[in-house]
Amino acid sequence: MKSIRGGAITFLSHTGAPSGAELAFTRLACALAQQGYRTAAVLTAPGPLTDLLQEGGVEVTVSPVCFDSRSVTRDGSVMPIVRGAFAMLAAGWTVGGVLRETKSSVVIAESTKALLMGTIASRRARIPLVWQVHDRISREYFGWLAPLIRFLGLVVAHAFIANSQGTRRTLWTLWKPVTVAYPGVDLTTVPDPKPQRPADLVRIAMVGRLTEWKGQDLVLEALAQTRTAAEVTFIGGSHFGEEQYGARLRALTEELGLSNRVTFVGHQPRPLTAMADADIVIQYTRLTEPFGQVVVEAMAVGCAVIATDLGGPTEIVTNGVDGVLVAPNRPGELARAIDDLVADHELRLAIAARAMDRAKAFSLAASAESALAVLRSATPEIRSMVP
Repeated sequence: MKSIRGGAITFLSHTGAPSGAELAFTRLACALAQQGYRTAAVLTAPGPLTDLLQEGGVEVTVSPVCFDSRSVTRDGSVMPIVRGAFAMLAAGWTVGGVLRETKSSVVIAESTKALLMGTIASRRARIPLVWQVHDRISREYFGWLAPLIRFLGLVVAHAFIANSQGTRRTLWTLWKPVTVAYPGVDLTTVPDPKPQRPADLVRIAMVGRLTEWKGQDLVLEALAQTRTAAEVTFIGGSHFGEEQYGARLRALTEELGLSNRVTFVGHQPRPLTAMADADIVIQYTRLTEPFGQVVVEAMAVGCAVIATDLGGPTEIVTNGVDGVLVAPNRPGELARAIDDLVADHELRLAIAARAMDRAKAFSLAASAESALAVLRSATPEIRSMVP
């Protein structure tokens, strides 16, 4: 077991809600804690992440000054962004006090909002700031703010951890330490795969937060065009004020005549178990996916994956070998891919088997080692660790 002279590796999150990026850093923080590092997390809002982190041995503090992330949106309006920025700076000052009290050696910002808070917090605590980047910092996601966010990261971050090569290419890093740490899957928690069902019994799942960029509406449009009548389960809830989109999806299901095939089950605490009951998992975002944790998780549990031929999934899947890639925003092509995979039982078996092997490359241990490499570069106390 290893230990560190000094304080904690502290993760800073602007939310306590368990969305994709938050679950990714939670797994990383817990992995570091289990390796013997003192690991902490500061959340600027309460939520289920507290229990998940504490169960993994991470010290958790909810900031006494909470920040409502829903108050800051990327709708193009300037004043809400300005007001939100001042609120984040104020929250950052409070977080800085928490970092000093917890004797943190480094703070890792888990979002662009956390980066702004961490700018103040790290300076008050006089510790390095590392930015773990879960989003592509591009105009596709952030509009006119993208260059400003890149510049802020370049100026204030001591090092960067990107979740894919594609995300890394959207950053400005110059000479500063940077690594790609793919969001790892804890392979020890992966349930045993179930046999692929025959064509007439195939079950399909789509896992992800119900939000427009994830593309659940495109999948519904594709399902309306398929020959197969396979049952489809949408796993995931609505967060951050996006409940209206979830209502639209249910209305679209009725409109397309899919009510007898489609089920929405909301957020599931054990998505791996839910995915393991499916034969095919679909990931079909309308925007460029920064990485695609669901793709790796589905591969790990022995599902045949259909994913968007864009962004992160292209770093994971070899088309026709361990998964199927489909051009984005083309429900007709997605429908054909679904029909082909459902009908060909032998192909599904072969793809699922190769997918499980491929998923091993994205282990949590590999992710933790990549993150530690850049933390050692940025943080003297971590460089001086002892066995």
